[in-house]
Amino acid sequence: MIFIGLGANLESPRFGSPLATLEAAVGKLDSIRCRVVACSGWYRSAPMPMSDQPWYVNGVARIETELVPVDLLTQLHEIENEFGRERAAPNAARVLDLDLLAYDDRYLDDPAGPIVPHPRLHERAFVLLPLRELAPDWVHPRKGLNIEALIAALPGDQRCQPIDPDIS
Repeated sequence: MIFIGLGANLESPRFGSPLATLEAAVGKLDSIRCRVVACSGWYRSAPMPMSDQPWYVNGVARIETELVPVDLLTQLHEIENEFGRERAAPNAARVLDLDLLAYDDRYLDDPAGPIVPHPRLHERAFVLLPLRELAPDWVHPRKGLNIEALIAALPGDQRCQPIDPDIS
């Protein structure tokens, strides 16, 4: 199981709202030798760390691909660039953020390549809640904890809620 985290909190001149941008990005994944198997619902979440920037829209996609992790991450960065992502500063607001969250049960920590699973996924409600929708039995390959244990360990101050699909 390969999971991609999706997030946005800025309007896109090309696609409009963050939600519309994320839906377009899910469609774009199919053009990079990936097949989207499933996509979670969308969540609205406060920026981390907390700031005055707009709230994010986040979700997770499950994909299948023959791309190895480093090539997949390169393709994700190319999509971000195509959608207008600017990497000005860490934690800055963004038009699109695509993260390689997990690649099967692999654990990769080579500084020259992608870190898999994503090094902070276990600290983020906006990743774990949508991931639970797609893989309720998922176990973190390094920590050995299932998704429910990871969610239970989250700090109580994270603000993340599902977006009602009937009013988005």
